[in-house]
Amino acid sequence: MRTALSALLLLGTWATAGALPASAADSPARAAAPASSALISAMQRDLGLTKHQALARLSAEKTATAVERKAKRAAGASYGGSWFDSRSGKLTVAVTRGANTEAVRATGATVRLVEHSARQLDAAKAHIDELAAPKGVGSWYVDQKAGSIVVNVVTANRDDNDVQAFLARARKAGPVEVRQIAQAPSTFAAGTVGGDPYYTGNVRCSIGFSVYGGFITAGHCDQHTGAVYGWDGSYVGNFQGSSFPDNDYAWVNVGSGWWTVPVVLGWGTVSDQLVRGSVEAPVGASICRSGSTSHWHCGTVLAKNETVNYSQGAVYQMTKTNVCAEPGDSGGSFISGDQAQGVTSGGWGDCTSGGETWYQPVNEILNRYGLTLHTA
Repeated sequence: MRTALSALLLLGTWATAGALPASAADSPARAAAPASSALISAMQRDLGLTKHQALARLSAEKTATAVERKAKRAAGASYGGSWFDSRSGKLTVAVTRGANTEAVRATGATVRLVEHSARQLDAAKAHIDELAAPKGVGSWYVDQKAGSIVVNVVTANRDDNDVQAFLARARKAGPVEVRQIAQAPSTFAAGTVGGDPYYTGNVRCSIGFSVYGGFITAGHCDQHTGAVYGWDGSYVGNFQGSSFPDNDYAWVNVGSGWWTVPVVLGWGTVSDQLVRGSVEAPVGASICRSGSTSHWHCGTVLAKNETVNYSQGAVYQMTKTNVCAEPGDSGGSFISGDQAQGVTSGGWGDCTSGGETWYQPVNEILNRYGLTLHTA
């Protein structure tokens, strides 16, 4: 059963919203509590933390996010990547030989010497992106900790000739590490059922984040059937832009009495979370997801700029997490503290057995369509 606030968030736009300038710049966090009690509770449940540990982790992650930008500038061309270490509570920054390590340490980061720069690894991944991947290859991304491009192969297909041929070509691009996954990734759309947050055609999906003029969601949710309808069956608006595959994002305009609210829903399970900006969290940071099927679940950012090979085609520049998701959660919100991170795309597993889920970063979507995130 939906709360009154849940009904409000399910779209629409304030009458004055159209007069606001479009901007996709990161919104700075405002002075406020680090997170709602609901998000803290979800972190305790899914990450096995006490309340004190959850609060301490959020504080350390906020510091690491600020350090990451300074350390990257200090490392310059020697920058090899960075990640948050939840055990030490600090950011580790990888650098190649010749870096000004003292300048990097001065930012508050821990320094690790690596062989390849982030620029070199990204260039190698870009070459792999140009290859046609068989269905037995699930995804690939730069693992800055490992200093290589990790290619995830479905265990059942690991010995297939086409998979082995792809790996041989990938190794020519740069250092490659092969890992096995149990299932191929798939999107999390679902057929229409009662209580949908929004639906179009015969597909149910979840709202990502409110923007001035509408909301953002997953591109694969756009069935190109025309109108989008809210949870109560009333007309909300239409898809104004979408991309899938290659990307997995879209935005929907809203009207007819609907309006936007800077909130991520708890769907009556937990209280709702205010959105105060879209500062990107580092690898290793905690993150939570809200969707209309499985509600609140939390986990950790595992990788960025991962290419995911869905059956419909490859999607690029995705972020991977170990947060679970289920059909109908597609398009839903990924949030770290009070900062919007992205919209749910797909993954494997479910919220009973666990799994991994990818999201399309929110700032890329805002930039693509010239949208402004609605913040509190």
